[in-house]
Amino acid sequence: MKASDSLSFEQSSPSELHPAPNAQATDPGMVDIPQQPVIHSAAVDSINANDLSQQLIDSDSLSASTDQLFRIIEIGGPVVWILMALSVFSLSIIFIKLWQFAVIKPESCRDISASLNKWRSHDPAGAMQALHSQRPVSGIIRYAMQGITQQQDNQLLQEELSRQASHLVNQLRALLRPLEVIASLSPLLGLMGTVLGMIAAFQQMEAAGSNVNPAVLSGGIWQALLTTAVGLAVAIPVATAHSVLERKAERCAMLINDSVTQVFTCPLVQSEAKTVSLQEHSRAA
Repeated sequence: MKASDSLSFEQSSPSELHPAPNAQATDPGMVDIPQQPVIHSAAVDSINANDLSQQLIDSDSLSASTDQLFRIIEIGGPVVWILMALSVFSLSIIFIKLWQFAVIKPESCRDISASLNKWRSHDPAGAMQALHSQRPVSGIIRYAMQGITQQQDNQLLQEELSRQASHLVNQLRALLRPLEVIASLSPLLGLMGTVLGMIAAFQQMEAAGSNVNPAVLSGGIWQALLTTAVGLAVAIPVATAHSVLERKAERCAMLINDSVTQVFTCPLVQSEAKTVSLQEHSRAA
């Protein structure tokens, strides 16, 4: 058999074996599926790269700040260590006092104002019911109203109210004295560190003799001044926090004094007692 007589298979082109995606379908039963656009990821990659670089910059700046802080502590010596310990102690006190004021809320006088208005309107039951909160300030005012309504001895009642108010104010002012001491002591410690650093710098200058290097002297001076800067950095926020907390305690004391005075000066029970006695006397006559 010749090669020409054998069956010949024509080689199909690649386009025939694998039709293009955008080719028209010749079969009417087939449905054209639109080709989904390919999203180019260059912009996404650029955004991710920018975010990654920003995170690296932030981490590098944080690491640099931490290294600088440890370097300051190392250069400052024992004085800076003491100042850092005082700063941590003062921060603990500040957080404790802020939590205490947030729980007690001594300056919240909304229910107290409503209670005093009802007390002036000759409604002692409504006035005491308006003090529904369990805060110590409301409890002191409620105790004063109960004592006057029950016609207790005014002198004994005032002494008990004074004791309760003093106890509450002392609780609010607790731990404020250490803050005041730290605020006044920190600059002095920083100044002492500066003086010690200057003494060490001049001792190095004396030991160098005629071969004094100005760079060594200037380096010793700025290292000595570093302790003063740290002392001021500790003292300023502590003094500010102490002033704010002290003012809150004073406002609480003023609120208690003013509210209890209004309770005592309002002629509620006395007027009602006189009215009842006059009515009974007129009926008897």
